[in-house]
Amino acid sequence: MEGKQFYKSKVVYKNLNPRWNESFSHPLRDRDHIVDVRVYDKNRTADEFMGSSTISLKDLELFKTYEMELQLDDPKSKEDDMGVIIVDVCLLFRDPTIKRGPIWHAKKKNKLKQATPSRQPAEAQKYQLKNQMWTRILGITLVEGQDLPQYGHGDIYVRFRLGDQKYKSKNLCIQANPQWREQFDFNLFEDNQEPLQVEMCSKRGRKGEESWGMFEIDLSSLPLNERQLHTHVLDPGKGSLVFLVTPRSCWGVSISDIEAAPLEKPDERDAVENKFSLKNSYNCAGEVGFLQVKVIRANDLPTTDLNVKSNPLCVLELGNSKLHTHTIYKTVNPEWNKAFTLPIKDISDVIELTVLDENGDKAPNVLGKVAIPLLSVQNGQQICLFLKKENLGSVSKGTITLVLEVIYNTVRAGIKTFQPKETKLMEENVKFNKKVLAQNIYRVRKISTAVLYTLQYIKSCFQWESTQRSLIAFLIFLVTVWNWELFMLPLFLLLLIGWNYFQLTAGKDTSNQDLVNMTIGEDDEEDEKEAGKKGLMDKIHMVQEIVLAVQNIMEEVANVGERIKNIFNWSVPFLSCLVCIVLFVSTALLYFIPLRYIVLIWGVNKFTKKLRNPYTIDNNEILDFLKRVPSDVQKVLYSALRAPTSQSQPRKKR
Repeated sequence: MEGKQFYKSKVVYKNLNPRWNESFSHPLRDRDHIVDVRVYDKNRTADEFMGSSTISLKDLELFKTYEMELQLDDPKSKEDDMGVIIVDVCLLFRDPTIKRGPIWHAKKKNKLKQATPSRQPAEAQKYQLKNQMWTRILGITLVEGQDLPQYGHGDIYVRFRLGDQKYKSKNLCIQANPQWREQFDFNLFEDNQEPLQVEMCSKRGRKGEESWGMFEIDLSSLPLNERQLHTHVLDPGKGSLVFLVTPRSCWGVSISDIEAAPLEKPDERDAVENKFSLKNSYNCAGEVGFLQVKVIRANDLPTTDLNVKSNPLCVLELGNSKLHTHTIYKTVNPEWNKAFTLPIKDISDVIELTVLDENGDKAPNVLGKVAIPLLSVQNGQQICLFLKKENLGSVSKGTITLVLEVIYNTVRAGIKTFQPKETKLMEENVKFNKKVLAQNIYRVRKISTAVLYTLQYIKSCFQWESTQRSLIAFLIFLVTVWNWELFMLPLFLLLLIGWNYFQLTAGKDTSNQDLVNMTIGEDDEEDEKEAGKKGLMDKIHMVQEIVLAVQNIMEEVANVGERIKNIFNWSVPFLSCLVCIVLFVSTALLYFIPLRYIVLIWGVNKFTKKLRNPYTIDNNEILDFLKRVPSDVQKVLYSALRAPTSQSQPRKKR
């Protein structure tokens, strides 16, 4: 368009009837444009022109999708028929909450003209609000693959796409019949008639992914609330994919003014409360509750332009559901006065409200964000919260005023807690962050320190460092083991939870201080100040220490896993035979001797070992044995060391 290329499709190899199934968007200053569509044949030397056609945008109506069959033409070619290209074209007002890709952020000298709310057509505003609300939910269960090729190493995964919603399955090793057993949901909109796109891909090492087949499913013909089994054959020789599709009805999604909020009407409130009352616990078991959020206003928002003004809007997210307010232009104190309602799928979810600055043809800037757990909501109370930065690590500028109400069924919420949590749809790739990595290492180190401290405390009881403590522990051990019953295990856990509750109510618990310390450590401004004081070498050494710590932790975890594996695959026959003998003896002892006697003998031996031999060296038999088993790296090294020996001449006997 205007002599500049703004989109290029992927290459479909060796096919005169290619199917791209790609969608993209491009900003327009006005509708007086002609789009030139060109087709090329990709060769090793240069791309060969295969024809072109044009699309006149000024003849198109807003919010109407046109399916066009573009006849290709090449004046230099002797062929009369150069083929056709089929495209769908639709002109829309842009949704400011959708983050644009590299195409959207291409270099442009001219920016989009921003219209004020009064200048925007009423039809556009109505369409924008309607487009957010979904009326049905598409449940998908990815089951398995059948008769897939097994050649080579690598991973396989499946991608689903419905409009802007995407989902990628977990990676499985290439095998004939991989089992995913994953379940997730897509939101279905009335004005979106796009088919469900399904694609299976494989990836080997650093090489690019390879598509094993792609197909589409027309959702308009699927019956409501009926599960449909789909077994689709992939590309020739690639097997087939099995999954289930279930369209379900959905209710409770709305956007309205505060005065017309559903819970403000007594009849609707009574209907919602009756729906989620205890007497209706077994009706519509998939629905947990109902959420209403009144987004009233924001104050003192940060500015992102030279005019000391912003174009703020507020986005509400609950799981995979998202709604947003309209944009208020050129202000730092917007008043939206909108009420949002959403169904609750999991009472442990968190409400996320993000204030964005609409920025023309660029991605919106994040002005602030808050996160509120559903279980912490106080119904009907107006709250004013400080906005935080995008990562929720530190406080940003500005506040937001809200009123939240949560109505839910306790029985359904409790049952849902023990079921799999809703899978998050695909988002932007998480980038490497030195600070996050260091924080995760600190958390792992903290947990390991607590475990080691507990083990050290137990070990000190066996070593009689404190006679009183060891004697009390010994008596408790004898009494507990002699009278032990299986029901005592949950009773002990219950007492432990009760003790922690007593410590918390008495103000002796220090977990809050840990949260404070972690929050302080996440302050970006303090981190930047400290980083500015350090020299280049200090930064390099700091990164090296973090990477080295991660390397050591990962190595230890990998060694343990590989050594256990090598015991069962008989990498060292002697050690594997020894394990077989130990397991056989243990089985016989547990069969003929009650467990309490075995534990009692073990405990008495541990407690009296230090008394019988004060200089004994305590050890962990299992860990010591595992250290004798080689890891995969050690197996390679040892085999390399033994290779010259096998080729040398045998020694002569004296």
